[in-house]
Amino acid sequence: MSVAVRSGPRRAFEPDWLARIGWLAALLYVVYAASLLDFTWARFVTGLEQAARFFDRMFPPDFSRWEAVLKGLKESLEIAVLASVGGILLSLPIGFLAARNLMPAWVNWPARAVIALCRTFHPVIVAIIFVKAVGFGALAGILALVIASVGFIAKLFAEAIEEISLKQVEAVRATGASFMNVIVFGVLPQVSARFIGFSTYQFDSNVRNSTMVGIVGAGGIGAPLFVAFQRFDYDVVCAILIAIVAVVFLCEILSNQVKRVFGEAVQDGREPRRG
Repeated sequence: MSVAVRSGPRRAFEPDWLARIGWLAALLYVVYAASLLDFTWARFVTGLEQAARFFDRMFPPDFSRWEAVLKGLKESLEIAVLASVGGILLSLPIGFLAARNLMPAWVNWPARAVIALCRTFHPVIVAIIFVKAVGFGALAGILALVIASVGFIAKLFAEAIEEISLKQVEAVRATGASFMNVIVFGVLPQVSARFIGFSTYQFDSNVRNSTMVGIVGAGGIGAPLFVAFQRFDYDVVCAILIAIVAVVFLCEILSNQVKRVFGEAVQDGREPRRG
């Protein structure tokens, strides 16, 4: 009877030298990048002093121009709502076409290329392009945020569809249902709750992005904010920022309520509560 001889004690967790080398390389690159970008401690301290003077000039906030602030916030909300609706309506068919478990490769690859193209540029860059194309105003902001919405929602829609159970889809197909009926009765019930979550999140994102695109002339509260910065009216800037934060918080609460009510209704198979 042979007895195996152990060469020595084994460690419970073997060191991963490849991962360690990777972390060391990342750390060295961070140090290298910081040296190229003139990131010094003295500059950081100077920035803190300037920031202290800046915040000192922001308080107390000046709400004397509340009418212009309310007008800008109203326009930003309108831009966010219209861009969200347009983005969701475009993202639904693109998301279905990009799902690899429903469509052949010659269909989903062009759809995924469209999604990748929409995700390539920041909404501010897209807004600048549309400002040059259609002029200053809310239309440029709406079009820019529609592109951004398609890039985000369509990708998540496609990924959610690819994670569904195909048993329910095959069961609907076995009844002789058409392709649209397969989508409505076999696919949508499995992903509706996630679709609602993605859509509400994108609406929150569009509310925030509507402020940024306004800075480049695409409408919304961003224009008054940029003008206040140019005039060094930092107390007005503070008032506008407080108003933006309040609106974002309210939209967040509203989105959570909508997601909870309609998400529960979809999962339970009943109609959403009203009233």
